Amino acid sequence: MLSENKPRDSAAFSSEARRYINRHFHIVFRRMVYVLLFATIQIAALIWVFLRMHALIPYFILLCVLISLLASMHIINKNSNPAIKIAWLIPLFTMPIFGGLLYLMFGSHRANRRLHNVTDDLREKYKTANTAAALCEETSLIPPDAARISSYIGHASGCLPFVGTQTQYYPTGDAFFPALCEALRNAKRYIFLEYFIIEEGTFWDTVLEILTERAAAGVEVRVMYDDFGSMLTLPITYDRFLRERGIKAHVFNPFNTVLSPRPNNRDHRKITVIDGVTAFVGGINIADEYINVREKHGHWKDSALRLTGDAAWGAAIQFLSVWDADTRTGTDIGLYQPERSDAVTPDNGIVQPYTDIPGDCEQVGENVYFQMITRAQKYIYLTTPYLIIDHTLMTALMTAAKSGVDVRIVTPHIPDKKSVFFLTRSHYKPLLDAGVRIYEYTPGFIHAKSMVTDDRFAVVGSINLDYRSLYLHLENAVWMHQTSAVTDLRDDILHTLEVSEEVHEDILGRMTVAKRLWLTILRTFAPLL
Repeated sequence: MLSENKPRDSAAFSSEARRYINRHFHIVFRRMVYVLLFATIQIAALIWVFLRMHALIPYFILLCVLISLLASMHIINKNSNPAIKIAWLIPLFTMPIFGGLLYLMFGSHRANRRLHNVTDDLREKYKTANTAAALCEETSLIPPDAARISSYIGHASGCLPFVGTQTQYYPTGDAFFPALCEALRNAKRYIFLEYFIIEEGTFWDTVLEILTERAAAGVEVRVMYDDFGSMLTLPITYDRFLRERGIKAHVFNPFNTVLSPRPNNRDHRKITVIDGVTAFVGGINIADEYINVREKHGHWKDSALRLTGDAAWGAAIQFLSVWDADTRTGTDIGLYQPERSDAVTPDNGIVQPYTDIPGDCEQVGENVYFQMITRAQKYIYLTTPYLIIDHTLMTALMTAAKSGVDVRIVTPHIPDKKSVFFLTRSHYKPLLDAGVRIYEYTPGFIHAKSMVTDDRFAVVGSINLDYRSLYLHLENAVWMHQTSAVTDLRDDILHTLEVSEEVHEDILGRMTVAKRLWLTILRTFAPLL
């Protein structure tokens, strides 16, 4: 059940807001000063060099134009999304002096070099751990369409499917929080946590207390968080603080420069693994708004999935592969592999945790969505905080609707970013014209990233329907075929539709000329946002 927003006493809310601001002011101030100082030094150095070498300015301009020309040729000939090509060709042609330099710094979607071999490492870890024993042996009994999706995920991401796994779906962070804490308290061997955002507050303070207690009891605890995602929520040296508590901590891709493409690749995954037998995934970060302890953009609607059984070991392998790659260490995964249980689990379906690595020329997240959409025969229900999709997914959704498939999409009614919300709404009209039904979650902000089709297939994970998530970020999700969580997700989305407002063209209203111009700019450069 979705919790209702309760009116708050304004004085109490103001007091809480002041405490929140005071608690986080030092974090924001220190990080912003650090970034601005570093950027100022770099810009000042470039200006100094430019002024000292003024006689070489014509040659510098010629070099920049040449770089733009070469970058344009590279973009035209590379195998990439046409929308991304167009978004970069415009500044390269209109601003040749600066366009090429911008592309060198931010345009190439080359991932962090440490991530280049993660997919191969995943394959090797699965093979070394002999996880084939946990796979479905009766492959002939798997329907062909399910087998093809599963085969693609395994081939493209290196992540294999499992049986012998119970799935439990949590429709809100409020329901997820106590289940996570209980599972953490029962850890016997190890705990792995990997999150985009960790923020001090009720949620994290509770989890940290449990982690500290389990670490003191001899449980190995590893915590990895993204530096950019947690830039304004954790101090710079927070990993040192965690290590002092007996926790192995790592900051993913530290944000220590602004003139580099490295900040593009963020770890957007949400993973908790306990003893290799229990895992949690989904869209929920460790911050108070996700469990509605702190109100932010109204009621925060999110979801999570619990895996109990063999598939949890797949999530552990994914965590260890990225940990090893980014820390430049090696882990003997045999030390972490759980003993297989012969107990029969309630679910008989297929569960396949997978990860999407940026820069490997394989958009696993987008392609899984695409395959589910094109194979749907009855319905497609999906939830996403951002609906900024390319021509491929747009056409797939429109074609499905025109073919008689019931396509319904739930997006937020209260935005977290106004420009992104405006951009999301700009994708409504062609979808509505094709027969897609769109709903906005009126109680607040929906952050859940999920899709369910025909009571058979479902995906729950961290993958947004926007360019950054589909092309630049490190993501994870779980694909399921005929498990109990599939119909639970369906029922949750249907219930969410009841408290959401269906969108019609008149709700969008007439746009002024200025708004239309701003929308045109946003749509053009959406792949770069």
